[in-house]
Amino acid sequence: MENLAKNLWIFNGKSVTFLGLPFSTRMTIIKLSNNELWVHSPIELTEALQQQVDSLGKVTFLIAPNHLHHLFLPQWINAYSDAKVYGTQELIKKRNDISFNASLNNETSYPWSHDIAQILFTGSALMEECVFFHKQSNTLIVTDLVENFSGNDFNFWQKWLAKGAGILAPKGKTPIDWRLSFMFNKTQASKHIRKIFAWEADMLIMAHGEIIKKDATDFLRQSFNWLVKNK
Repeated sequence: MENLAKNLWIFNGKSVTFLGLPFSTRMTIIKLSNNELWVHSPIELTEALQQQVDSLGKVTFLIAPNHLHHLFLPQWINAYSDAKVYGTQELIKKRNDISFNASLNNETSYPWSHDIAQILFTGSALMEECVFFHKQSNTLIVTDLVENFSGNDFNFWQKWLAKGAGILAPKGKTPIDWRLSFMFNKTQASKHIRKIFAWEADMLIMAHGEIIKKDATDFLRQSFNWLVKNK
């Protein structure tokens, strides 16, 4: 557990293998102004982790921001049966074994809107992701929209693959397969990223890779020069 800012913590979990690479896992927890806990991209729940989480407050919201980040969600639902579960529409269709309370695709106000802004990043047939902005700490929270692996856990070929995909620090960005999927709908995606730029985030938390702890908006402008050219 690492406290990055007031009412904001990250938890790093075990790596999972995906596309031949060891993908690190990371969960973010925000304590809302009403002291409820908002849990983003839950990682594997162990007894030790649950004790740490319980020391922060009451788990009220479980957030699955895209259709890839759901592996450990059932563990958390079992442990926190009163928590409300939110996922993207793609994930809700994929995991019909999970009872979701609401979709993140709805253009509506959410119970956490006072503390956290959000936008559904669309324009790709491959995947959509809900991106969040913690207002108090000026922190942007993403899962796969930006990846920035250090490469320390990669062998030579894995580093080569990650560099080719554009997800190796310090020049991490959206993985190449996802970037290519926006080819015919960049206009929609560019509207989303301009709104994200307007938030002027100081810090960027990613589920996969090195956190950007300062000047995050500058990093994002470089990361998304494939979508919106810097002027």
